[in-house]
Parts: sequence; C-alpha cells; structure tokens
Amino acid sequence: MRALIRRFDGFLRRGAGVFEFTDDEACLFRLQLAEARRDIRLSDGTVVRKGEPVFRLHVWNEHIPPMEPDGSDVAWGVRVARLTIRSMRATAQWLADHPELCDRRIIGSSTVLVDLDGRGGSAHLMQRLGFDIFPYRNGLGRFGEFWQNLYAWGLMWTFNEASARDKSPFRMRRTEVWMSTHALRMSYGRVPTTPARQCESAPGGVGR
Repeated sequence: MRALIRRFDGFLRRGAGVFEFTDDEACLFRLQLAEARRDIRLSDGTVVRKGEPVFRLHVWNEHIPPMEPDGSDVAWGVRVARLTIRSMRATAQWLADHPELCDRRIIGSSTVLVDLDGRGGSAHLMQRLGFDIFPYRNGLGRFGEFWQNLYAWGLMWTFNEASARDKSPFRMRRTEVWMSTHALRMSYGRVPTTPARQCESAPGGVGR
C-alpha cells in the first residue's frame, strides 16, 4: 500500500507541475507555480487577487526527519525548526536567482500541519518564520476538505508513520499560510536584485 501511495503521489506531483528546486537533501520544500484561488491580503500590505500567479510550497515528505515510534519530542521539533529555516533560505536564494518570476508576489500553501487555534506551537512557529495564517476554504466545503485530509493522512502514514498515529481525517483541519516573496527575500535571502525591485515597484506590487 505504501508503495502505491508513493507512486500515486509522484504521479500527482508531476501532473500539477510540482518541482524540486534544489538538490539539498535537508530541504523540506518543493515548489509549484500556481494561481491564487481567492483574494489574499497579508499583514505587510501585500494584496493578491484571485487568479494572480503565486508560488505554492509543498512538503518534501521524503526529507522530513522520522519520528520515534512514540511520537515527536523536543529534539525532533528543534531539528525540524532548524531544517525549516534552512529550507526558507534555500527558497529565498532560488527566488533571487529567478527574477523573471518576480510577478509572483506571495508564497505559501494549505496544510494540516498548522493548528489555527495554536495547539502544539505550530502556528506560533509559522508566525515567527514570517507567515500569516488564515482559515482554509475548500470550494466543496467539508466534503472536499475531508478527501484532501485523507490523502494528507495517507502521506503521513507512508512517509512518517508515527506522525499519523494520533490524527484522523475526520478531525483534521486545514489552514493556509502565506508570506510575501518580498518578506521572504528580506528575511532569508540576499538583498533583492534590480529586476526584483523593479517588479515590486510596478503597479499591483507590494502595498496595493
């Protein structure tokens, strides 16, 4: 069953255009060039309208450190936090190396790994990293969200079984996490190149 899920996950990734932007085996992210599914307003003033191009982050499941059989502990959490910061820096560097994509002004995704109510500290970590957190909205409501959560649970069970032990697709709730690419570069990358600055100062850039 796990082998089937791995193959199916690879098939979906290829179909959706999800790609690996680095060969760093410690990177926790893949990327996808996508479109915003709704209007999004971030705390730094960035506004993106439905249909605008965005970057979507995807967890690189094979690179998530395995949990111990009895679940996560402080050491595991610290390790994942450090790898997440390393992955943010790698992402910022990749964006800096591809200024032709500077019209994509936000980066983020929907996830079951961040609790909007703050339980477990995941929301606090994401906010410290610079993300804004929003409730998730599925066009098919809870029915559509359930199937997404079932698939997410299957990936957890396949790649990191202990992480799925106390979770249920019926109880899991998704959130959205987004950050402006400007904030990503400022916090984790080098000084933006001239093309990126020009893109941000164009109509529809940061602050609109």
